[in-house]
Amino acid sequence: MRKDLQESEMRMWLELRAGRFCGIKFRRQKVIGKFIADFASNDPKLVVELDGDTHTGRDTYDAARSRHLEDQGYRVVRFMNSDVIGNMDGVLERLTEVVVDMGYSPLPTLSPEGERA
Repeated sequence: MRKDLQESEMRMWLELRAGRFCGIKFRRQKVIGKFIADFASNDPKLVVELDGDTHTGRDTYDAARSRHLEDQGYRVVRFMNSDVIGNMDGVLERLTEVVVDMGYSPLPTLSPEGERA
C-alpha cells in the first residue's frame, strides 16, 4: 500500500472521502481478496479504479482483477487519470449513474435556505 497519492487519486479521494459522494462511505486502498482496490465502499458494493499510463498493455490483468472483484460482489468502475484531472464533473456524473443503476439512492440536494424553505 502506498502513502503518497498521485494527483488523480488525491482529487478523487477529496470527492469520495467522508461520505461526500452521495453519502457513501468509501475507503482508500481497500484490500479485497488478493487485490487492493483504489477506492471501495461496502454499501453499495462498489470499487472505483483509476488507470493511468502504467495500465497500458495490461488489459488481461485488469480484466482478471475486475472479474475477481466482481466475484466478491463488487461492481467495478474504471476511470482514466486524465479524465479525473480534466473532467471531474463528468466522472462524478458517470459514477452517480452507476450508483443509481445499482439501486442506491443518492442523498437529496438540500435547499440553500434550509429545511424550512
